Amino acid sequence: MADRLFKAVSVRSLRGAVKGSEYRREAFISYGILIIGYIILQVGAAAGLIGHNLQGQFVPICVYVSLAISLNLVVGISGELSLGHAGFMAVGAFTGIVVTRVLEGSIGFAPLRLILALIVAAIMASIAGFIIGIPILGLRGDYLAIVTLAFGEIVRNFMNVLYFALDDKGHLKFAFNHTIEGIDNSQRIITGAIGATGVTKTATFTGAALLTAFTLFIVLNLKNSMQGRAIMSIRDNRIAAESIGLNVKKYKLMAFVISAALAGMAGCMFGQNYSTLAPVKFNFNTSVLILVFVVLGGIGNIWGGMIAAALLTVLPEALRQFSDYRMLAYAIVLIVVMICTYNPTIKSRVNAFFKKIKPKKKDKTGKKAGKEVA
Repeated sequence: MADRLFKAVSVRSLRGAVKGSEYRREAFISYGILIIGYIILQVGAAAGLIGHNLQGQFVPICVYVSLAISLNLVVGISGELSLGHAGFMAVGAFTGIVVTRVLEGSIGFAPLRLILALIVAAIMASIAGFIIGIPILGLRGDYLAIVTLAFGEIVRNFMNVLYFALDDKGHLKFAFNHTIEGIDNSQRIITGAIGATGVTKTATFTGAALLTAFTLFIVLNLKNSMQGRAIMSIRDNRIAAESIGLNVKKYKLMAFVISAALAGMAGCMFGQNYSTLAPVKFNFNTSVLILVFVVLGGIGNIWGGMIAAALLTVLPEALRQFSDYRMLAYAIVLIVVMICTYNPTIKSRVNAFFKKIKPKKKDKTGKKAGKEVA
């Protein structure tokens, strides 16, 4: 009897996994938000309904949405708290700047340079994620958060003493903590704490939107794969996962490295959107901001994090009319939204309201469900 019941439950679960209704629903909502948002912003910009200041936020919006999706892979799906996402973003940003500058003389097509820079940035960020992930993924909770925070600060301080330049023959040179001799300002790529200057901007809104779609594709498919289910099972019960033979470190490292690679690509796109970029941009506050996107949208909720990232990126610009009080207004709005989102009383009342306005289903005879047919 017990074997028959277990077999029935297993078959039912397998059918549900193959059907993938939850995956299709999440993918439909996520891609729908991305496509509709892209169309609205493009039409609004073409019609003159969106100002130049807000148009300048189009690429950062896509970048922060990508970062929120990639961090959700670690925080939501893997169940670990990471505060070093800005470090991977910095690796990708400065790697992309160096690659595009080196390729300027040989590749004149800017989109191709950007694609190559994104690939190299992903590789470098994944290597950084692998190096930092091997020794720290045995830690959990606050300990992991502190170590990843330290990693982010190490990367930022490393960038403060890093110098890159091209010599007269076009060869790449680098040095630590001092300028490179015989190189003038026009040949410099990265100058320590000053950062990168004179960057040729290759990022576009369409390119950033495509990067967001790619990030979404990777995370959603990983979440719905066998490896993704293994990662979530480890998140839900580590001891049970180990007891059935799952390699906990392997799957956690997989999620961490993929998240780092996607963050590096987002950082590369971010760096290609500005002519000047300093390492101070990738400090602790940036990591916390990305984490706020994930928490505000709902931990593990991909499309919720997308909406939160887009709104919180636009909000400071929308509140610019409040001048000195705009960050205060930003904080108040953030607190109110968090209270309303995670308050069980408010959530139950909202759900009850939607149940009242939702039309009742009808049976085959045309009568509303719940009523007896005469």
